[in-house]
Amino acid sequence: MKTAGFIGLGVMGAPMAANLLRKGYSVTVYNRSAGKADELVQLGAETAASPLETARSAEVIVTMVSNDEAVREVYYGEAGILGGLQPGTAVIDCSTVSPALSRQLARDIEAKFSYFLDAPVTGSKPAAIEGSLLFMVGGDSQVLEENRDILLAMGKQVIHTGPNGSGTTAKLAHNTIVGINAAGLIEGMAIAAKGGIDASAFLRIVQAGGAASKQADLKGRKIIDHDFSVQFSLALMLKDLKLSSVMTDGFGVSTPMLESAKSLFQIGQAAGHGESDLSALARIYEEWIGTTISDRTPPVAAAAESASALSNRRKSERVPLGIPVMVSVYQWLQEGSFSGQSVEGVLNDVSEDGLQIASSFPLENDMFVVIHMPPDAGLPPMTGRIIRIEKKQGLFHYGCLLSALPLYQKLQLQEYIARQVGN
Repeated sequence: MKTAGFIGLGVMGAPMAANLLRKGYSVTVYNRSAGKADELVQLGAETAASPLETARSAEVIVTMVSNDEAVREVYYGEAGILGGLQPGTAVIDCSTVSPALSRQLARDIEAKFSYFLDAPVTGSKPAAIEGSLLFMVGGDSQVLEENRDILLAMGKQVIHTGPNGSGTTAKLAHNTIVGINAAGLIEGMAIAAKGGIDASAFLRIVQAGGAASKQADLKGRKIIDHDFSVQFSLALMLKDLKLSSVMTDGFGVSTPMLESAKSLFQIGQAAGHGESDLSALARIYEEWIGTTISDRTPPVAAAAESASALSNRRKSERVPLGIPVMVSVYQWLQEGSFSGQSVEGVLNDVSEDGLQIASSFPLENDMFVVIHMPPDAGLPPMTGRIIRIEKKQGLFHYGCLLSALPLYQKLQLQEYIARQVGN
């Protein structure tokens, strides 16, 4: 059997290397972060001090690292693979990188009288552990056949996609679908949760209906259980969508769904969920809908229910709040200029999405205003649109629909109103 070198022992790489060892291959491993090789050593692996040292001792080299930058370091660094590559070596890169980098690697490795295959995988962590990965392989078909045994020791399917770079192109196209599917699943589950549908019941509907997908099978239960342990991280999903966006720009292909999914995962990354599983995008939707996607009654939902009960009680009592507020009114004049003034008002009532304010100042429907609560509320100014006007007892009563009020501010407003009613 061939001697193998394996570089990159992360979420995917470690179980892939372990499967090579279990199938009887002699494997030398290297990882940039120390300690990742300990379990593999117990399975019989040797360790190397660098990619260069790994390359010197192997007939086949497999790399599985996170991104283009990491691949360049592993191959072109001071102690990189190309410095120790022996003629006739087969090099298989399973990383998801740009097709241009895969083609560059192929040229530079062939210049060393060796062979290169870009062979990214699909299946995520569970498939890597089970040895059921699918490899999409770009490169010479004869080189692939000579190394098919290595790939099948780590997976169950090998599909030849064409020349070098086509494997990574196929992977980015595939992961574009994965990202869109995952976002669609989470959005649908959020809609159901907001509508009061039991999450487990809805997941069964999805899996049995036309919305069934691998993402529903892999991520549905994780979303409901809030188990965001990593199978495939949100940051890596975003990385792949960005690579796909660059690639499709080069093709001149319009990809509105890709761009929408990329924007959603960028929001998830910015919110600090990058190192969690991609299913952690659900947390963003939970903020937007004001409840969790789960079978439990979450604190946010309980707060919403409490606010609803408070609102119902107030409606039955029909007692106005009488909280003084200031309302900033902006009017368009001409050539893009505005004039503005602040007027006094009284907050009389609240609903889930709006406020009722009374004022002696005349306003018009669809006018936007900025509402300033008393300082003790601790709330920033809120933008509202006037959607209803009634005149009673010499005052104008304005129904104001609040615009894009974040969840935490809604809860803060509810708490403030509850304190005023309690007083």
